[in-house]
Amino acid sequence: MPPVAAEPVDPDAAPSVAPSEPLGDVVLAVDVGATHFQAGLVTTRGVLIDRARAVIDPDIGPESQYTALALIVTEMLERAGSRHAVAVRGLGVSSGAHARRGLELVSPLSVPGWRDFPLRSRLVELSGHTVYGDLDAKALALAEGWLGAARGQPNFCAITVSAGVSGGIILDGDLLDGESGYAGQIGHFIVEPGGRRCTCGTQGCLEAEASGQAIDAITGRPVSEPSYQIMQRTGDVVGRAAASMCNAFDLSLVVVGGSVALGFGSTFFHAAQVSLDEYARQPYSRGARITPSRLGEQGPLVGAGAVGWRGLRRAARRPSPNARSQPPNAR
Repeated sequence: MPPVAAEPVDPDAAPSVAPSEPLGDVVLAVDVGATHFQAGLVTTRGVLIDRARAVIDPDIGPESQYTALALIVTEMLERAGSRHAVAVRGLGVSSGAHARRGLELVSPLSVPGWRDFPLRSRLVELSGHTVYGDLDAKALALAEGWLGAARGQPNFCAITVSAGVSGGIILDGDLLDGESGYAGQIGHFIVEPGGRRCTCGTQGCLEAEASGQAIDAITGRPVSEPSYQIMQRTGDVVGRAAASMCNAFDLSLVVVGGSVALGFGSTFFHAAQVSLDEYARQPYSRGARITPSRLGEQGPLVGAGAVGWRGLRRAARRPSPNARSQPPNAR
């Protein structure tokens, strides 16, 4: 399916910039979401100045799916210069949790045709830019800590509840990566011992109980048509897992995004808070809060942009091979 035309940005949904203020360079942000591919331009201040999206069609092949993504990425590359007069510094990409570090190979649940799809290298070839990739919940954590519900908070976790369930942790102001880039993957916390079989092979994982795909299987109905009981139960199991995260990492704030959680709304969040209160009982975790993502529908692209800017900053700090071979006082 061809991408829809680029959409105007809602100035109330994310920080805005005065039209007279120079925009400077941008990162081209790419998000592989639950139902759409998205691409947009994100400034150094986190302002999303343009975007386009394409519906993810599960009935077409992997190359056709990539073509839909490539069209909107190419559109944003062209519009960066022609419409906004800004330079693209690199690409930042976010995707679901089934991926290799840096999104070199991805297998997102929302794109059935992509199994170990070489997303990063294909985007490098397409754009001619360096591509930095990370998991969607880690991107959400960066975005919410930068501009959203956790702004100014040095310690918190972010959870996405969408086609899958994923997590990211900010500890002492830094995003945790872990050995393989999967730090914070709350989707495989056990919340129902002996529960539904998970794709990982065990039973009762949060992803097997609360993801969009799990809810479809449990109810036999689209996740967009939930009962009150399902919304409440989903919030309850997410709250249990969030409590384990708070107890383990000494956290007092959990930010939750993703189409399922945000779509279920207040019923989900009330049940999650009740469960969090019940299970986060350590002196340091008692009183922890769970709150919706503040960036709303712009969160995934702002998060992908944050991944790109983080990668560029880290690359700039990395000494060159020549610099390492010189004595410390060499110029």
